[in-house]
Amino acid sequence: MSGGRILRLGFVPLVDAAALIVAQEKGFFAAQGLKVELSREASWATVRDKVMVGALDGAHMLAPLALAATLGVGSDPVPLIAPLALNLDGSAVTLSARLGEALGGGAEGLARLIARRREEGASPLTFAVVYPYSIHNYLLRTWMAEAGLDPDRDVRLTVAPPPRMAELLGAGVIEGFCVGEPWNSVAVAAGAGQVVARASQVWGRSPDKVFGLTQTWADAYPAELAAILRALTSAAAWIETPDHRAELVNLLARPEHLGVGSELIIGGLDDIVFSRDDAGVPRLADAMWLVKQMVRWGQIPAGLDAASIAARVYRPDLHAAALGA
Repeated sequence: MSGGRILRLGFVPLVDAAALIVAQEKGFFAAQGLKVELSREASWATVRDKVMVGALDGAHMLAPLALAATLGVGSDPVPLIAPLALNLDGSAVTLSARLGEALGGGAEGLARLIARRREEGASPLTFAVVYPYSIHNYLLRTWMAEAGLDPDRDVRLTVAPPPRMAELLGAGVIEGFCVGEPWNSVAVAAGAGQVVARASQVWGRSPDKVFGLTQTWADAYPAELAAILRALTSAAAWIETPDHRAELVNLLARPEHLGVGSELIIGGLDDIVFSRDDAGVPRLADAMWLVKQMVRWGQIPAGLDAASIAARVYRPDLHAAALGA
């Protein structure tokens, strides 16, 4: 299919990158006639930039990142599309073990602590998210807001790459974070963190990662794109086959993929939806909901046409054409 050309597809070391890893290692890309090289990336900003300039042909990508890049929020505008949802749910809020134990794990306890610290003139507590335009940012903010906190006033929010979260928490640089697995489990296993909320508990089937690429690339290589979507869809179905769990965990644990112990991966898999109930379909309703989150938190102005923005980025038509639906 791709002839002598090798496609470079990026991923950030997270459990929800599993479809790309499995498609490569189990031969689903090869079965579609594709030659693929996976590129492990350090951060979401790196993924964004490399996809935009063509250093990556496509990538495991935060769903809101694709929307923000298309709108030119946080970067120069480059039209990106998401013809496949890689997973739903999977992100979680983790507090430092010290803070989690003192507060009983609830955001209400955090609100009381922050009010007391403000009266004492103490500096704001620092929390980290993986990227401003991410379900993780919106989950952490929502969890705080439901307890009466204003995340833009009452705490300090910073951005850190997923693999660094547990390290920063253990060192006391941050007091909590929101990230995907296995980095919540890594913090818990190290005795540094306590998981207090999961996206599946707050929202359920929340849009998380997509396969993202530029509209320009999709227009230039429609057959290759369709083949990629078929391979990733087959990989997602393989992932959710119970008999494959042990092999899957061992694949993800390898140094070139996630590089953590298999015991830190297996628990996080249960909270992620890869394939069942048509999870791979990029639903316009999900994209519109993400646009509304971006408006809610002041990232884009109110009054934009959410349906039009969603339709520019989320492409169920390409998904359906590739899968023969």
